[in-house]
Amino acid sequence: MQKRGLGNSGLEVSAIGLGCMGLSYGYGPATDTQEAIKLIRTAFARGVTFFDTAEAYGPYKNEELVGEALAPFRDQVVIATKFGFEFDSNGGQSGMNSRPEHIQEVAEAALKRLKTDRIDLFYQHRVDPNVPIEDVAGAVKELIQQGKVKHFGLSEAGVQTLRRAHAIQPVTALQSEYSLWWREPEKELLPTLEELGIGFVPFSPLGKGFLTGAISESTTFDSKDFRNIVPRFTPEARKANQALVDLLGEIAARKQVTRAQLALAWLLARKPWIVPIPGTTKPHRLDENVGAAAVELTPDELRDIEGALSKIPVQGERYPPHLQARVDR
Repeated sequence: MQKRGLGNSGLEVSAIGLGCMGLSYGYGPATDTQEAIKLIRTAFARGVTFFDTAEAYGPYKNEELVGEALAPFRDQVVIATKFGFEFDSNGGQSGMNSRPEHIQEVAEAALKRLKTDRIDLFYQHRVDPNVPIEDVAGAVKELIQQGKVKHFGLSEAGVQTLRRAHAIQPVTALQSEYSLWWREPEKELLPTLEELGIGFVPFSPLGKGFLTGAISESTTFDSKDFRNIVPRFTPEARKANQALVDLLGEIAARKQVTRAQLALAWLLARKPWIVPIPGTTKPHRLDENVGAAAVELTPDELRDIEGALSKIPVQGERYPPHLQARVDR
């Protein structure tokens, strides 16, 4: 698989990474541990060198899984994980915490769970309104000086936060949602990232599965699937948004690729420093996603997609209000 640099940082990763969250958390029951390890190792065999996890996924279980799966080839991969939350005794999130001393504690614990001596990319999972971003950047800078962290990242951060953090410790990558059905980053974030030389890592590049065409208005989700509370996944919104999926299907059929491959190829064509991290629990979907790295869209095809998208407004917010409140503006 082709490699891409995340901005000007010198950190090189596969053009498509693997978001590992869904193997442990978020989309229903966790995948069997051995099956999950097999899938992660298959991804590596297919050329994926960029693996994304977080202490919040489980919590903790996903980091342990990723650490075990990648141990045999640790030096050939880039592992990204995240800090920024507190958890109660039941494993639920009980609030944000990006205080410098907590960041240090999370890093030490993550190193053990990941079976490694350094975290390649350490993201603040969500911007903490109670801790100045300068203090957060300074704490990660200390971890970098100690050799425990290699690169600093932010997730769902706004432009001003990004600039303030970058002035203290250069930010290697911003992780936020970006896809054919969520294009908000194009307004301010992408120009700022280009200006500052920061890479962009889109999560949910397949619209949490919707852009693949595998979900309809009648699809039912597992009781533990967080899409149950996402406004964009109400039956009414799914019915309205089906027009976008149908249109993608027509364009993909002409190109002789799948909808998922078209959606990922579109992201790759946006900027050379964009690296999407689709997640999956299914080996055939992994192969499909990895195959997108070889799909090249011509300027005419990109114009066709652009023209088609402009005619279809997407219905529904991407988060319920209590989670939307955590997105930094």
